[in-house]
Amino acid sequence: MPVMEYLERNARLYPDEIALVELNPEEEDTRRTTWKEFELIEPTRHEPYRREITWSVFNEKANRFANMLLGRGIKKGDKVAIIMYNSLEWLPIYFGVLKTGAIAVPFNFRYDADEILYCAELAEVDMIVFGPQFIGRIEANAHRLSKGRLLIYVGDNCPSFAESYLELVADCSSKSPEIEITEDDFGAIYFSSGTTGFPKAILHKHQSLTQAAEMEQKHHATGRDDNFLCIPPLYHTGAKFHWMGSLVAGSKAVLLKGAKPETILSAASSEQCSIVWLLVPWAQDILDGLDRGDLKLEDYDLSKWRLMHIGAQPVPPSLIKRWKAYFPNHDYDTNYGLSESTGPGCVHLGMENIHKVGAIGVPGYRWECKIVDPDGVEVPHGEVGELCVKGPGVMTCYYNDEKATAETIKDGWLFTGDMAMLDPDGFIFLVDRKKDVIVSGGENIYPVQIEDFMRKFDKIRDVAVIGLSDRRLGEKTAAIIEVKEGMTCTKEEIEEFCLELPRYKRPKEIIFAEIPRNATGKIEKPKLRKMYGADNLVAKENMA
Repeated sequence: MPVMEYLERNARLYPDEIALVELNPEEEDTRRTTWKEFELIEPTRHEPYRREITWSVFNEKANRFANMLLGRGIKKGDKVAIIMYNSLEWLPIYFGVLKTGAIAVPFNFRYDADEILYCAELAEVDMIVFGPQFIGRIEANAHRLSKGRLLIYVGDNCPSFAESYLELVADCSSKSPEIEITEDDFGAIYFSSGTTGFPKAILHKHQSLTQAAEMEQKHHATGRDDNFLCIPPLYHTGAKFHWMGSLVAGSKAVLLKGAKPETILSAASSEQCSIVWLLVPWAQDILDGLDRGDLKLEDYDLSKWRLMHIGAQPVPPSLIKRWKAYFPNHDYDTNYGLSESTGPGCVHLGMENIHKVGAIGVPGYRWECKIVDPDGVEVPHGEVGELCVKGPGVMTCYYNDEKATAETIKDGWLFTGDMAMLDPDGFIFLVDRKKDVIVSGGENIYPVQIEDFMRKFDKIRDVAVIGLSDRRLGEKTAAIIEVKEGMTCTKEEIEEFCLELPRYKRPKEIIFAEIPRNATGKIEKPKLRKMYGADNLVAKENMA
């Protein structure tokens, strides 16, 4: 069934139970809501910003937005873009789009003005819904964005080039629109992260959305008493579809703004969260704070926290070993996925398989996996090949890009571009991105393997290994290293630590600098290759 039916079921069965909490412990806010459906007592000057809505209000909000869209001429198959920070408005707007039969098109909130325009034109969107933080970026190209498109502003003081969401929905019906929608209808367009170039528009049917929601609930046994702490941005498939496990279970979730270690622990404590999804840097920061004594577990009530899971990137086994030392009662899971497979979960470790930390896991609920050579032939266990996945969450296509679609989907299999290998027990280990593999002197070098090794060094907070041009070897390895706060580290220390690596894997260049990551925690290696390309290194050496 379409995933919107879970929202309507929850509104019917649990109307007065809290569905969502918006929490920002790092910011004060004294605005009074103008929403009719619920009252918000104005917080005092020194209180953190906190709002909550019930399942019935959530559903009514979605219905009002859906009816507003229909009244403005949006119809089945049209496309509505959303560019907003996480808030209580985000999900009702998303579900309102789905209820009309239109296609929801979330935009990365880091897009600049030209990227917003590019993605709007690529996906052929008919409406853009945006929040206060994006006024300038929308206004920069408003003359082009407004041609044939409606611009809807969510917030106070609506700019002159847009229409006010609050005014438009105020008098709209809170009844569900009677639009027939099946799992075979198109539901959403997501964008690739752009780590290999311009983003591609990824088209999914409603079947994909339902599959992701039901899979998440099943993988993590999310129940009615659980409370999911959601920190990453909702535009991304990872955050949204992890939350949808709560939707299927009919349980509460907290949208947390802020990712400081004390912010995460305080929210988990005050809201009594039971499931927390972290990115590797956030987990690392929490552990480092505990190691330094900046954080003390006795200051928090984390008794309800039962599951910590991580996705979006390979997870160093050493990190989980450290985590379990502080949190021995936590279950752990890792998820692998990509927007083309409706986000995380086509492969997952499974809470019962913590003995296999380091693997991304086994095929997820209703998924199949295989690892193939360049000719598409499955490789034996223990050999590296490209990971392919098949299941009900595979995208329909790259929108308006037949060539890229044909290169990625073959006989129903999604070729992920990730290099992996299968161990004798049937667990999949991610080796690296196909495009990130370094070929040095005829040897294939997989940066993730080196990064996992180097993270064991107690002075390294983060590390990224990339290939740089080399006249003799073709490529050479370079390690960009971010040192832990309050520590110093030398090139000689790194070189000595790396003596345990085979000679051909040892970094030939060591650069101390900050590691850039995107909003979903992935290292932005194209940016690093551009920053530290061979020409840049030569120029720096000449300047020195």
